[in-house]
Amino acid sequence: MEQGLEVALTDLQSSWNNVRHHTEEISSDRLLVRRGQAFNITLYFRKRGFQPGLDNIIFVAETGDSVYLDSEPQRQEYVVNDYGFIYQGNKNWIRPCPWNYGQFEENIIDICLELLDKSLNFQIDPATDCALRGSPVYISRVVCAMINSNDDNGVLNGNWSESYLDGINPAEWTGSVAILKQWHATGCQPVRYGQCWVFAAIMCTVMRCLGIPTRVITNFDSGHDTDGNLIIDEYYDSTGRILENKKKDSVWNFHVWNECWMARKDLPPGYGGWQVLDATPQETSNGLYCCGPASVRAIKEGEVDLNYDTAFAFSMVNADCMSWLVYGGKEQKIHRDTNTVGNFISTKSIQSDERDDVTENYKYIEGSPQERLVFMRALQKLKARRSEGPHKADSQHSPPVPLNGDSPRSLHMPSLRPSDIVQVSLKFQLLDPPNMGQDIRFVLLALNMSLQFKDLKVNLSAQSLLHDGSPLPPFWQDTAFITLSPEEAKTHSCRIPYSQYSQYLSTDKLIRISALGEEKNSPEKILVDKIITLAYPGIMINVLGAAIVNQPLSIQVLFSNPLSEHVADCVLTVEGSGLFKKQQRVLIGVLKPQHRASITLETVPFKTGQRQIQANLRSNKFKDIKGYKNVYVDLRL
Repeated sequence: MEQGLEVALTDLQSSWNNVRHHTEEISSDRLLVRRGQAFNITLYFRKRGFQPGLDNIIFVAETGDSVYLDSEPQRQEYVVNDYGFIYQGNKNWIRPCPWNYGQFEENIIDICLELLDKSLNFQIDPATDCALRGSPVYISRVVCAMINSNDDNGVLNGNWSESYLDGINPAEWTGSVAILKQWHATGCQPVRYGQCWVFAAIMCTVMRCLGIPTRVITNFDSGHDTDGNLIIDEYYDSTGRILENKKKDSVWNFHVWNECWMARKDLPPGYGGWQVLDATPQETSNGLYCCGPASVRAIKEGEVDLNYDTAFAFSMVNADCMSWLVYGGKEQKIHRDTNTVGNFISTKSIQSDERDDVTENYKYIEGSPQERLVFMRALQKLKARRSEGPHKADSQHSPPVPLNGDSPRSLHMPSLRPSDIVQVSLKFQLLDPPNMGQDIRFVLLALNMSLQFKDLKVNLSAQSLLHDGSPLPPFWQDTAFITLSPEEAKTHSCRIPYSQYSQYLSTDKLIRISALGEEKNSPEKILVDKIITLAYPGIMINVLGAAIVNQPLSIQVLFSNPLSEHVADCVLTVEGSGLFKKQQRVLIGVLKPQHRASITLETVPFKTGQRQIQANLRSNKFKDIKGYKNVYVDLRL
């Protein structure tokens, strides 16, 4: 009788397979393969070899292709690329912040798997959790909840208080690796601190490491609608300064989330592809602080009843803004703006350092008939969901809703006032680039569009903002009396000295200037504002000589103190996946006013290919002077 086969040894051919599955940077000793792609293993048998026709071996590996992107450049960018840019600033001044995702760095794969095991889902029911880990929809919600620490021992503590003495100011981070390794090293204690771009960057690292195509998205003027009516209410006093919102609605100067690519078999056909996931803890979803995955196409079409959290995501890019004047205990509606929320939605371009604008993926052109129909469809679905209560039926798709005169979005002008009444326009114009350390010079332009004389009283103010829209107290005020002849334009010059604004700045370096104008003998009010982001000169990085793997490399970092005063506690951090084994921290100490300095770092690149160096300089006066340099590491000279 022929003896059965007995396996003596299994060779997973890890090194060979990992190269073909683009995981060789993670490990060459452990088998790491991607779903939907073939791989080889070799079986060695005891006593006798395999005999075709006589022996039969059955090997089952269930994977699937629910996260497959059919474009190789997209796969390289959204799965393999380990650095990128996160866009910050404001819609008039968009700046790239370099970031080291580092998903292939040492131990990151194990930390990502540990993150899954620390989730509440695994702690409550490990068997079910592991059985569902093949679903990108499920795994993305688990990761999203674990990036923040609101419900569990997640990776990051969020902090928007401007007080970071017991942790790291979110603006100082330049990469994910140091954060994830600190979380692991401290027994999974949340790292202090993060804000939206840090949450999104960490999630990008984890999802790319797990093989799910992911990119980081920035939305400028991002709505946070707390009551689900698609209206962001903003309140102003008679000087034009924005007041703390009693409803907690807000417009974030910018907000950052992720898009992950996946099939959505849980939704009707056509809603797969890019999905919004937002790890910043804003609102709960099924009891946990996570958001998504919400189909980007569903957001564009107003299908806000589709899972998950599509209504909240819709409001971030397409809510209306209602302005109210508060005086004498009363509230007066100033105007409603349909265009404010959701501008220049941005991500890094594929295999390029340029910015890619993806706004059209999220909404139709503002003011177009399609955009209004979508808004009404979303509003109708939200009203229907409220009327049905918590026991909502399965998702249904309603036809487009025609506009009617009673619609809150039926106005085609951004103002609630008839155009024949709005006869004066106000606009701010900067006279110089807004550089940190210099006075801010600007003018208020007033234009009379009518055939009558106009006497205006304009109250001007300036206040710092946090990037989530939270206002700080005003530090500058002015009043202008402007008389305009028919069809006349005039300017009112303004200047805010550095000595006046410096002590009131937040880390975000945002200043909001506003003007509230009123015409003599008229109840009408005109409100105009402008967000200014103060800029620093960047760090310069020079690579001295050719970058060759496993050969010493010198890197020169040049930086300066942009202020006309001493700054202390200066620390330079430098990192870069494949170039530095860990983040480099250099204590600089005190920098004299306007002083320029340079240091040279020595390193040995240990990975080939396109790499990036990221640097940050912080002090007691500023926290986030950034710089980066792309480096190509060759195999040999």
